[in-house]
Formats: sequence, structure tokens, C-alpha cells
Amino acid sequence: MIDKEDVRRDLAKLKDIVAAHKAPGAPLEVGSEIINGVEQTVFTRIPDNLRGVFRIPLRVAERTFLVYLEERYSFQETFDRASRLAQVLLDRYQIKKGDRVAICSRNTPEWCMAFMAVTMTGAIAVPMNSWWTGPEMRYGIEDSGAGLLFADQDRIDRLVPECDRGLSLDIIAIKPGPDNRFPSFTDLIGALATADHERLDAIAIAPDDDALIMYTSGSTGSAKGVLSTHRNITSALYTWLFVKEIAEILRPELVDEPGLEQAILANVPLFHVTGCHAHFLASFVQPRKFVMMYKWDANKALELIEKENITVLHGVPTMTWEVMHSPRFDSTDLSSLRNVGAGGAGRPPEHVAMMVKRFPARALPGLGYGLTETNAIGATISGKFYQYNPRSTGRPSPPVTQVSIVGKNGEVRPHGEVGEICIKGASVMKRYWNKPDDTRYALKDGWFHTGDVGMLDDLGFLIIVDRAKDIVIRGGENIACAEVEYAIAEHAEVAEASVYGVPDNRLGEIPCATVMMKPGSSLTESELQEFLTGKLAHFKIPQRIFFQQDQLPRIASGKIAKKQLREQAITAMGLAPSAHKINIVKM
Repeated sequence: MIDKEDVRRDLAKLKDIVAAHKAPGAPLEVGSEIINGVEQTVFTRIPDNLRGVFRIPLRVAERTFLVYLEERYSFQETFDRASRLAQVLLDRYQIKKGDRVAICSRNTPEWCMAFMAVTMTGAIAVPMNSWWTGPEMRYGIEDSGAGLLFADQDRIDRLVPECDRGLSLDIIAIKPGPDNRFPSFTDLIGALATADHERLDAIAIAPDDDALIMYTSGSTGSAKGVLSTHRNITSALYTWLFVKEIAEILRPELVDEPGLEQAILANVPLFHVTGCHAHFLASFVQPRKFVMMYKWDANKALELIEKENITVLHGVPTMTWEVMHSPRFDSTDLSSLRNVGAGGAGRPPEHVAMMVKRFPARALPGLGYGLTETNAIGATISGKFYQYNPRSTGRPSPPVTQVSIVGKNGEVRPHGEVGEICIKGASVMKRYWNKPDDTRYALKDGWFHTGDVGMLDDLGFLIIVDRAKDIVIRGGENIACAEVEYAIAEHAEVAEASVYGVPDNRLGEIPCATVMMKPGSSLTESELQEFLTGKLAHFKIPQRIFFQQDQLPRIASGKIAKKQLREQAITAMGLAPSAHKINIVKM
């Protein structure tokens, strides 16, 4: 049992460790700079740009880096291929600093090398959602102004009709099919024996030059392009390194023994900030092997963990749950695992207890909170702190990030009071692309207003009450969907649940839920409602519950597609289409 005083003692140690680790002269020292008119805390001894980041692993150049099916590339091979591609971009496609180059493909080594090549030249990488339709891809291309696209055959097939309707851009084919009519990635770099590194290095790329336009997941409304600089991204990468190093100082038993090389299972899309930053780009700074899955499958994940000695398993919480419930779990060697983390959604507290029980002792459970707009940085929690406070998403990520809870009138709320979560730091985006009004609304004096509702408890741990847009307002009473979801997940026959509001003529909205049952369950609506009685106030208990055996649908980032479930419920309940209004509460 972990008690509060034990946590207090560790937090006191942690404060001293953080202070020493960021002090003048330390490898990860911090200082202060004025960026876009706002004073920010910044790392002072890290690379100026991503090109510098890509050079870091060359000290272990022959170590395996990219793994995909039967393909394997060392750090040196990856860097060399990306450098040759960068020269192709300069010479054949006349790419200049600030040009936008899009990438739309399933996770492949070519995706990674294309991203490296684009940012090496000073151009702006535009990762696009590979689940998009042709018209959606056209929107991203035209909105960003990209004149060149890297795409695999499936994405090319979707986009060709748009090209036939007047969309004009160059395309480089990744793993093309037999009828491909565009230059292929492999042929382009194969025609060049070596890159002119002096020429590439002569391209001046400052820390605050633009590097990336990443589109938000688009679960509601039109996707927005989030523009980030090289400093925004490198600040995120070194924040994760900082957090890892201070965790190892606090808990020396976590330090890897000699001979165990770090490796992460790449199980989320690279077009998502988690896949691109926390998985791929962080693997240069650490450095570690990056093992890509063709598609998510819990049994295949377990196979790869054992085969590739994976040290980091990180994705959305459902992935951890599926791994633990795989029939192969108990027979798989998991001794290499050091971190079993998640992001993108909350994890039911009972799942944390199950992880502690089932995974090896050195495989620490963890959770992170961040957004595309913050380059995935916000708060993080793991190990003892997470076991003590499993409903929390952690404390603000040191050392360059601040988190504040703000009320309706912009006042800072004290610990224990609920308000909008705001984040300030060197990793926060520069602006929304082509959306000045949205930028002014979201960014104020360097603070990004997340739209999420939460509080900081008395120990400084962030508790997310709910996404602001997911709060159900029933007769004037606010219902936090996350609270109801946690309560439902405590039922032994429930695998996962999503709670949302549907329109009601009398009350405005009523809470409803869609529940995935565990195999063999015969749970009924009345039984689950009875189970929730006493756990929740009566008005919070879902009035309609829809059951299914299949996993709940996801959007591209891996989060539950709550909007889709809500629309399905509205149809099933025979409500008028005109009533399809989502209440959005902005603190």
C-alpha cells in the first residue's frame, strides 16, 4: 500500500533532483528567452533543429534503428537514405526553406525517411491522416499549400480522382503497386550514390523556424493545421529525456543493465503526435530501436515484444488492456519491458492495479497528457505516483512546461478547484495554420487554452474532469462523462465504455452510454443501471445503454469515436435530426 506521506517524501526528493538536473552547467540546463513576445523557459544546450537531432544516434551508427516486417535499417543507413532523399528534394523538386511537403502513408520506413528529408532541407513537413478520403486529403493539401506529396499506393488511389478534377501537385510513391505512374521513393534515392552533406548543412535552420503542420484528429468540425517550430518539437523530445533521466535518479533500480538496448513498439499512426514525436522522433534522442507494426494486433504485439526485446510499450489505454487479455500473455517473455505507458485517453483505475499485478515489476505503468498543439507535452505520471493516484494524468512535465487551471474570467483557480486546463511552454505550437481567429482564441500570452476541464490536487497532480465538449448538461446539472465511464468500467463484465449526451426535450440532454461487454457476458441495461446506483448520483446514471461485443469504434488517433456513437444512439432512439446539437461548455 502506497500512502500519501510516502508520496510526499518522493515528491520532495524529486524537486531537488529536477533543480539539479536543469541547473547551469548540466547537460539539460534551462534558461530564458523571449519567443514571439513571450518569455519562455527553454533548454539551452540542445540541438538548434531536427537535423541536429537526426545526427545524435550516429555515435551508435551500426545499431538497428528501423524495423518493419522483414526490413531492417541501421541508424547510419537511415540517415544516409534520408540525406540522399533531401538532396533529391533540393535538386529535382526545387524544394526551398518554408515550402510544405505532405506525407500520407501507413507506417513504413519510407514515412520516417521522408519526414527526416523534408525537415533537413528547412521545408515544413505535413503529415496527413492516412485514414482520410480523397476529398479530405485534397483539403489538407490545399489548406497547407503543399506542392509535393509522399504517398503509398492506397493513398495514391484515393487521390488520383482529385488530381483528375484539377488538383495539381507532384507525388512520390512509397511502396508503389504495379500500375504506379509516379516516381518511386526507392528509384529516386537509388539514382544518387551519396548526399552532399556540406550543402545540406549549409542550409541555416534556426530554432524558431517552422518545421511541421500536423492536423488535429478532426473528431468534430474541420481539421486544423497546427504549426510548430523546430524548437517546439525539440523541446518535447528533450522533455521526455529529462523525465526519463530524473525517474532513473529517483529509482536507480530502473536503470537498464548493460547489453539491453532500448526499443519501442510503434503501434500508433505516425501522422499522430504520439506516433511522430513520442515514438519516432524521441528514438533519436534516447536512441532506441523503432519497431513498426503493419497494423495493431495484441497477439502480434506480444510476439514482437519477445522477439525484439521491446522496452517501451506505449499507445492508447485499450491496447494495454488487449495485451493483458490476450491468451498469449502468460506464455510471452516480457522481461525486457521497462515502461508500459499510454496517452490519448484516461485509463480506468482498476486497469492500473491489473497492470501492476500482471506485468513484470520493472515494467512501470504510466500515463501522459498532451495535445497536438503542445507537441504531446503537458503532464506525465508513472510508477509509485500512478499507483497512488490512478485517476490522475500526472504533474506538469518538467522542466520547461507550466500547467494552470483557469476560471471563466481568466482567473487562476487554486488547487482543488475545477477550471480549464491551460499549458505554457517551449513545446506549445506557434499558431494554427491559416486560422488567425482560432489562434487568438486558443493562445493568450503564451498560454494554450486546451478546452479540457480539470483541477490540480493538493500535491500538484492534474486530474482531468472531462473534455469540455463532452460534458453532458442535464437539466442544468453538469455530468462529467469520464466519471461515469470509470464507474461503468468497474463492472466485471464490462471491457470498455463511452458516455455521451443525447438531446432531450425536457432536460436539454440526458446521459447515454455504449458498452463493450467481455466475451460471454449477458449483462442487461437494468442490471448495469442497478450496479451504478449508489456509485453515482441518480442523474448521472445513463438512461439508455447500448451493448455490443465488438470494440468501440476509434478515430485515427486511437481515441473512441464518441461522436459516431452519439449519432448511432440518436438514430436508434428515433430522435429528430434537428436535435443533433452538441453542447460545448467553455470555462
